Amino acid sequence: MSNLAMVEAVNAAFAHEMNADDSVVLLGEDIGVNGGVFRATVDLQERFGEDRVIDTPLAETMIAGLSVGMAAQGLKPVAEIQFMGFIYPAVDQIVSHASRMRNRTCGRLTCPMVLRAPFGGGIRAPEHHSESTEALFAHMPGVRVVIPSSPARAYGLLLAAIRDPDPVIFLEPKRIYRLHKQQIEDNGEALPLDVCFTLRDGTDITLVSWGASIHETLQAADKLKEESEISCEVIDVATIKPLDMDTILKSVERTGRCVIVHEAARTGGVGADIAAQLAEKGLLSLFAPVKRVTGYDTVMPLLKLENHYLPDVDRIRRAVKETMEFA
Repeated sequence: MSNLAMVEAVNAAFAHEMNADDSVVLLGEDIGVNGGVFRATVDLQERFGEDRVIDTPLAETMIAGLSVGMAAQGLKPVAEIQFMGFIYPAVDQIVSHASRMRNRTCGRLTCPMVLRAPFGGGIRAPEHHSESTEALFAHMPGVRVVIPSSPARAYGLLLAAIRDPDPVIFLEPKRIYRLHKQQIEDNGEALPLDVCFTLRDGTDITLVSWGASIHETLQAADKLKEESEISCEVIDVATIKPLDMDTILKSVERTGRCVIVHEAARTGGVGADIAAQLAEKGLLSLFAPVKRVTGYDTVMPLLKLENHYLPDVDRIRRAVKETMEFA
């Protein structure tokens, strides 16, 4: 067992899978010699060589396109985009080629590639380094979108993503890269994709979140229990596409209320889809309207307003209390 932060768990998952499978190849800007901006790939080039841990030019379109080609020809590329704000040149390759490979070839070819990117705010970076646009990729048929919220889930979900025969967008919330550590057994055991994780059982209200916002959601649940005896069930969505609505619906059937928390902009966010599905499939279980606590429909502000933009514990608490008071 090792006590690992999230970024260290990502590194451990890479090392394990590269030892076990020679077809796994890493590529991206500065990931080899420098170990990546956040050191997620530190020491891996030294261990596995320049042919398997490849420093690329600053060319996101090329990184994604090269990954598609590698994946179609028997490799398992894991490509890093330095920050999510730089991912947009790669979108054409993802939506036009990676996502369509299985369908286009009638199943003759698949595209077992992972495109990973640090995302989200909270580290006082410039605006292009603090994007949370996961909903763009959730809208693309043929692509999985996975977001870990802890070291253990980063380790297990990344292993599952690398082993998946279809393309996975793996988004790593960078403000919790080193927030806390967990004991992780480096045994190569993957966690299931396409399922939510219930982090805390509760009876009064369901709190649904993912990524870094899980941290504030759990803190809010603790405070609500302590100050108001409100019992919150907390669900980590983890895979936002495809979405495990069954787990969310069953929880809301028990609690009758739901608050959704995410730091991405409000309009068109994944939270809106969850709320719509709750209205469509779980309306008769609801005692109150579904409430969302989100970022704002603005560009991520610079550092003086960054904390105002991100959902915090107080905003979540207020939303829960308003939902509980609804008659």
